[in-house]
Amino acid sequence: MKLVGKLLARFRTEAGMTQVELALAAGVQEDTIASIEQGRRSLVPDLAETIDDLLDTKGALSTAVDNMPEYDLIPLWAEHYLNMEHEALALSWYDNQVIPGLLQTKAYAEAVFSNKIPVYSPEEIETQTTTRLQRQQILDRKKPPTISMVIWEPVLMMKLTSDEDHREQLRHLYAMAQLPGVCLQVLPLDSRAHASLDGPFTLLETPDHQHIAYSETQRGSHLISDRNEISILAQKYAMLRAQALTPLETLRLLARLLGET
Repeated sequence: MKLVGKLLARFRTEAGMTQVELALAAGVQEDTIASIEQGRRSLVPDLAETIDDLLDTKGALSTAVDNMPEYDLIPLWAEHYLNMEHEALALSWYDNQVIPGLLQTKAYAEAVFSNKIPVYSPEEIETQTTTRLQRQQILDRKKPPTISMVIWEPVLMMKLTSDEDHREQLRHLYAMAQLPGVCLQVLPLDSRAHASLDGPFTLLETPDHQHIAYSETQRGSHLISDRNEISILAQKYAMLRAQALTPLETLRLLARLLGET
């Protein structure tokens, strides 16, 4: 993706166009062109064709996009983490904004990407959704990672999708929570203790037993390898698990939300 961005910047410069001028001609936001050139956003096929025509690049960008490796379909700043997630021995995950990506249904993932600002095109939503669902294949490994997840209860209440799709997402959570090696806990809304008011994060153990932390912000993400910082996040996660409902209580909560008790 970074290479495609460099190519776009080179072709645009040689054509004597600014990012603003190209954005106006292509019918997109200036930030879209800037993000693509910086490797923070993928260039989707239809936009690549439009820009090829505008810059008279004889299909060079379209060809580059069609031949991008799978991991180049995701933002550069997340690539290192996803490579490690693919082979992780263990994941500890806290989320207070959305349901963790590894447990999202297709409809829910589409809704998440549909709410991105700047707005994603339909092609970008499809690409990002497909990539997210492919990440879930780690749950089907012969030796899947040990996964512990804590979700803040309001995440379960927020309806990003239709009522039926929302119920399907809850049913999916209920099923995933019963997989061997998966531990799902909900931190209840009425809890008077909350060890991670600073936001979501993930702790990961690699095959060579290195411990890495990962956190996302509004404009990117951070891989954390400093032992002191990882220790702090591990303490937070241990406290979150103690403050959350037990796995069995979480299953009962999901069953109540589904009207099955």
